[in-house]
Amino acid sequence: MRFCPSCGGPIEQLVPPMDDRERHVCRACDTVHYLNPKIVVGSVCTLGDRLLLCRRAIPPSRGLWTIPAGYLENGETAEEGARREAWEEATAKITLEGLIAVYSIKRIDQVQLLYRAQLVSDQVAAGPESLEVALVDWADIPWAELAFPTVRWVLSHAAKIRDESGPLVPTGNPTDES
Repeated sequence: MRFCPSCGGPIEQLVPPMDDRERHVCRACDTVHYLNPKIVVGSVCTLGDRLLLCRRAIPPSRGLWTIPAGYLENGETAEEGARREAWEEATAKITLEGLIAVYSIKRIDQVQLLYRAQLVSDQVAAGPESLEVALVDWADIPWAELAFPTVRWVLSHAAKIRDESGPLVPTGNPTDES
């Protein structure tokens, strides 16, 4: 950030009073601009013994498989965002069952909130960010073709708890990953 979005003044990186780290501060209006992690929302969507996967049409990882997920938009809840992403990527209508994973990815400044969901029907189709979508059996997950480590993590966790009912307890990062 070079210029203040509030007044257009120059930005400097400095430690503001009462803070403990460098921030982007406008020297003209003294506004402190906090740059915080992005929030990603998504869901492991199932119908019976099958789950929904989307082949990415956009970088990064174009052509690889993922779950419906993306950045949370301003003005929506995490749950609304997860439902929107399922619709945008796969025209899927879903019912959320609960949060199953919270991953903190420091190297790319993301926090991911991932849900377990049921598809309302098998009527799915590729949206603009997907090359194709598929309902696959758990045994047929293309593990070597998954787009991101967090997709592997959440699908592994979802497979372990897929027959559990009742309140869900979210998992976090694997102990050797961040």
